Amino acid sequence: MGQIRAEESLSIGTVLNARSNPVLAGPTLPIAARQVTKRYGETLAVDDVDLIVAAGQIHGLLGPNGAGKTTVLAMLFGLVEPDSGSLSLFGRDRESVDVEWLDGVAGFIETPRFYPYLSARKNLEHLARLDGGQAPRLIGGALDQVGLSSVADQKVRGYSLGMRQRLGIAASLLRSPRLLIVDEPANGLDPAGARDLWISLRSLAENGTAVLLSSHDMAVVEDVCDSITVLRAGRSVFDGTLAKMRAEAPESAYRLHTSDDQATVSHAADISGVNVERTADGLLVRADRDDLDGFVIALGRAGIAVRGLQLEATPLESLFFRLTEGSARQPRPNPGRSRRVGRQLLIGSQQ
Repeated sequence: MGQIRAEESLSIGTVLNARSNPVLAGPTLPIAARQVTKRYGETLAVDDVDLIVAAGQIHGLLGPNGAGKTTVLAMLFGLVEPDSGSLSLFGRDRESVDVEWLDGVAGFIETPRFYPYLSARKNLEHLARLDGGQAPRLIGGALDQVGLSSVADQKVRGYSLGMRQRLGIAASLLRSPRLLIVDEPANGLDPAGARDLWISLRSLAENGTAVLLSSHDMAVVEDVCDSITVLRAGRSVFDGTLAKMRAEAPESAYRLHTSDDQATVSHAADISGVNVERTADGLLVRADRDDLDGFVIALGRAGIAVRGLQLEATPLESLFFRLTEGSARQPRPNPGRSRRVGRQLLIGSQQ
């Protein structure tokens, strides 16, 4: 295993380098975690969690801040040891391997770091030299795939957060990963940048790469993930396909402002399929689209003016909020600093 550390305060990250292993051939799961548990003192950070990710699948690991997502990622990268349970990558048991553990794996936790006084291209050239093999010839394609070709020769110190996120993806692509693990990859991206990122991840999945995408925002992964695990206070509260989640999702939520909120609440009590509750910021209406249309028409007929109606949450967002409500807990130690390396990292292997 090779490792490099920059001496500057903003480092290029830590690169863990491993070579391909012929034992990896065969239909083994990229990620198979079963009943994994991790404690930090009295805090149960991850509690009996199962996580299965197949080749060619984009799997979302969702949950609010503090739900245990970063601890799960740190265990997958080998930065944190689980207290109990089993964890394997491509059929390799964490307890029985060392150097080979991260063969075929690439990605980052939180925001990737690079030398700020070097260009994006020079940073990637440096990483490619560490990997050797064919990585240098992949730089142009990786930069193009994440939309950074036009600014590849600019110094990274001038990059926005979103651009650095995309550069982290490009650095991961240099390792031709069979498993890509990314933490909040759309952080700092504008809608167009996020759209391009989803296209890139989907392209990788269609070519057989498994992708694990961590986020606290249901809307971020709604259009890209095939399956989802939702964490709440360290426990899995949902695990299944996106289709299953949609089938279990409640109605959409809408913010409604009227000329008479009290009368609106009373009126809704007599209408099937519509639930209205008063909040500090107007009325919150839960209903499917057809029932909502009928409700708005009924309000007009009753002489109640609708002064504002805005989608508050999609059905999947509504289910996510319901699953994770009340999941806040006390802060815990940062797992990224607990062993071997700092929080920012790039991990992978040359195929």
